[in-house]
Parts: sequence; C-alpha cells; structure tokens
Amino acid sequence: MKNKKRVLVLGCNFAGLTIARYLHKDAGKHIEITVIDRKNYINFIPNIPIEVFNNHNPADTLEFQFQKFLKSDGSTFIQAEVEHIDAPNKKVYFTPNERHGSAQEHITYDYLVIALGCKLAYDKIEGFAEFGHTFSDTFYGNEVRNYLYNDYKGGHIAIGSDRFIQGKSPKTPKIPTAFAACEGPPVELAFSMADWLETHKKGSAKNITLFTPADVIAEDAGETILNQLLPMFSEMGYGYRNNTVGIKRLYKEGIEFKDGTSLEAEMKIVFPNWEPHHFLKGLPFVDDQGFVVTDLFMRNPDYPEIFAVGDAAAITVPKLGSLGHMECEIASKVISNEILKKEEHIDPLSPMLLCYGDMGNHKGFYMHTDEWWGGNTSILKMGYTPYILKMGFKTMYQTLGGKIPSWGLPLSEIVGDHSIV
Repeated sequence: MKNKKRVLVLGCNFAGLTIARYLHKDAGKHIEITVIDRKNYINFIPNIPIEVFNNHNPADTLEFQFQKFLKSDGSTFIQAEVEHIDAPNKKVYFTPNERHGSAQEHITYDYLVIALGCKLAYDKIEGFAEFGHTFSDTFYGNEVRNYLYNDYKGGHIAIGSDRFIQGKSPKTPKIPTAFAACEGPPVELAFSMADWLETHKKGSAKNITLFTPADVIAEDAGETILNQLLPMFSEMGYGYRNNTVGIKRLYKEGIEFKDGTSLEAEMKIVFPNWEPHHFLKGLPFVDDQGFVVTDLFMRNPDYPEIFAVGDAAAITVPKLGSLGHMECEIASKVISNEILKKEEHIDPLSPMLLCYGDMGNHKGFYMHTDEWWGGNTSILKMGYTPYILKMGFKTMYQTLGGKIPSWGLPLSEIVGDHSIV
C-alpha cells in the first residue's frame, strides 16, 4: 500500500514491544513500524526474585528474544542507542551499537512513540557498587544469588527505596505525588526473603527492615490495603522505617538516610530514583525532569504526533507495568483511529494498580486498587492463586510475544478479585 504512515517506536521493553504489536493489529497494512532499542531482548524483571531464591541464574531463563515477533508483524528492528529527538523536524538521531565505532544515523517519522523506560540511578547512591544489592536486572539478581548462597552471614537485611524525583509541568494532567518510583518490589522481596531465610534456617522476618522515603511504604496501594499490610508486617516481626527522605550513602556495616538516621545491615537491597534518559532532558515536550508530557490519551499537547507509554511518560506514576499496558492500548487506538479516519470511542486513561507479587513457598499476593487516584476499588488477596497468575503472565507474555489480548487485563482482574485464598 502506498503512502503508509511511518510509526517509530523508541524502546522495546514491555511497553515498546506491546504497543508495536498493538499498532500492527489495529492499523496493519496502513503503517510501517520501526522499533529501536539498545538490545535485542527483554529481561523479564518481575520474575527475577523467584529465580534468585531458587538458586537459578535469572539470565538463563528470563532473557526473552523479541525479534521473531516483530518480524512476523512486518516491523523493522534497529539495535541502536537513541541520542536525540528533533521534534520540529520529526527526526530521531541514533547510533547503531552492534559494534563500536558506528556513525550517527537518523530516521524520520509521522508518529513517534517513546517507550524508552527510565535510567535507574544507582550511580547517584554513594557506596552502592561496593555495598549495595538489588533485583532490577539479571546481573544484579545473580549478584544477590551468589551472595545469599555463598557469603551471607545471617545478618540484618535492609530493603527499600531512594527518593523518587517526580517531574512537574503545568501541561501534565493532575496526578498524585509519589515519593518512591514503585514500592511493589520492596514489599514482594520482604515476603519472599523472609521465606528464604526460614527455609534455609538463616533467620526470619525479624532479620529484615523495610524502609521508605514516604510517610508510608507502598503509598500507591491506598489506605484500605495498607491498613491490612502494615499490621501484618508488624505481627511477622519486620522492622520498619518511614520518612527517611532518601538514601545518603551505603557503607559496609549499614545504610545512612537523608533524615540523619542510619540502620545497621549486612545486606542493603535498594531501589533507586528513576530518571529520564539524559538526552530527553530539556527537549520541548518533556517536564522539568525529562519525562514526556502527555494527556490522558498518551499524546503530547504541543507535538500531537508524539506519544509516550510506560515509564518514560510523566503520567506513569508509580512506574508500574499495569499502567504501561493500559497506556499502550489507548495510544495504539488513538493513532490507528486517526490513520484509518475512524471515530471509534476511546476512554482516557483511568489509572489503577494491578499487581501480583511472590511471597515464597508457592504463594503470592494480588492487589487491585485505584484508591490512591481517588477511586473506590481496593482488593488484596494472598495465597496460591496469585502466585499461579504471576507465573502464568510470564508464560503468556513470552508465548504471545507481548501481544496480550484485550481481555487479558480484565480477566486478570476477574480471577484475582474473586480468587479463594
């Protein structure tokens, strides 16, 4: 077909792959899709703790190759580092990174979807390289595995987040302010780490202290769920520190917070500030931190051909996978309706938290809530079913190549909301 619209997707992690495949489904032969990412696989981050606590190198099972799915759709993939976006001229500059020494190239677009995620600012935490641990990729996950199974002495473990610096712009729809980028992972790790300690006779929840820069950990879970979780943590014996303001430094014997307090800990498992990629900062369509400004249809108000989904979008707070999935569906429909000149009704983004976490011993938790955003839904379930749903999502995502059917998220809600625990 002549005169196809050129759609350029930057990033091919969860949000990038998902929207590329939705766009193919929604607009098909009317578009040409090009995807750029610095690597040719996705790390299936949510399941790293499960592999680590089972003494498996997560890189062996969680590096998911996506090119065959893009190819089957007819999409073009470029492995490269994105370096600059020239919005007025609809150009993106990039450098192929398969081998060092490549020359800078550029590509033009009719529509641009920014799905680049964020930079995880471990380099801004003093002492992290020497004394810190985390689970945010397979390398760090394997470092934790090696330490737990070879070097752990049974000492105290601190788990928590650095301060998240949320962007500001008068053009971003009103959303709550988050003090941590996403605190589902610390909560999940607290449960699964306690199970590991007990299973290996190295301790219990009493070995663990959770900390947060906010008034309360996992603030986005909403007051109703937190009123169930926090007493549970206390009864199980976890330590708890809130209002730490942020992490000042890590040192061999512990962690120092920006509120002036400190905590002794053999292991410091931390989650950093999430920053936009450096090249985004200062561009004419981002907020004061570099997150891409969009409306509730994931479209930039000043450059209507530019969209953002997932963690790169200013409106994605907290940095949560279920939000990114919802955003991909919306953005794909908006672009496709416009190209196909359709008038199909599209609902704007209505944020909610949908989260499955591992608790160890083949049990999990399920949260479904929009209370933090002013809604009335607030559901927490724990037991075997949430664990099965978490594992099932990984299988479904890898089998379908990121193209989760439109009924996938609603079905997860139905099953999760009505599971018997």
